[in-house]
Amino acid sequence: MRLFLLRHAQTVWNQERRYQGWTDSALTDLGRSQAEAAAKALGAEPLVAVYASTLIRARDTAAAIAAPHGLPVHEDPDFREMAFGAWEGLTLDEARAKDPEGSRVWAETPDLFTAPGGETLADVRVRVLAALGRLRAAHEGKSVCLVAHGLSARVIILEALDLPLSRAWSIHLASTGISELEFRPDWTALHRMNTLVHLDAVPVPR
Repeated sequence: MRLFLLRHAQTVWNQERRYQGWTDSALTDLGRSQAEAAAKALGAEPLVAVYASTLIRARDTAAAIAAPHGLPVHEDPDFREMAFGAWEGLTLDEARAKDPEGSRVWAETPDLFTAPGGETLADVRVRVLAALGRLRAAHEGKSVCLVAHGLSARVIILEALDLPLSRAWSIHLASTGISELEFRPDWTALHRMNTLVHLDAVPVPR
């Protein structure tokens, strides 16, 4: 299976630098333009299916990509972002002020972090890899697009590179950055990661 993996387009809470987790936040005008640009970039790919998490920011981004192919968006909750519990809705600065030790752990050793009422990265890994296994079983030998989130997408790339969850911050994924992975029975190849050339023509609001 060839997987085109994207982080969702920019949201209002991305713009405000808030922890989103499982909370819905709408795409900004820039985010909608990013989604359309990603759709154009993937328009010539022979996609047989488009998947997204159940969160609106991923679904709306995926809908833009699916439309030129005449495909529906298949939703899977296991591709959702990491749940941040009590941190959801807080800005980065607010989280640091409210929970300085938790913020330090998250920045330095993300694999050891759990927000109050939230998930661990290990929890995210279990559900994301289970969902990825379902995709591979359903679409062997085909091209598929998945719109996920900063951390759920990182888990897939870390697994492909055989890197531990502690290396999560070694990977940067921008809004609608396109990564491309090839899955075979005995190996996985990462053909590109977080390519952004499709956004060159997207005007950035001042």
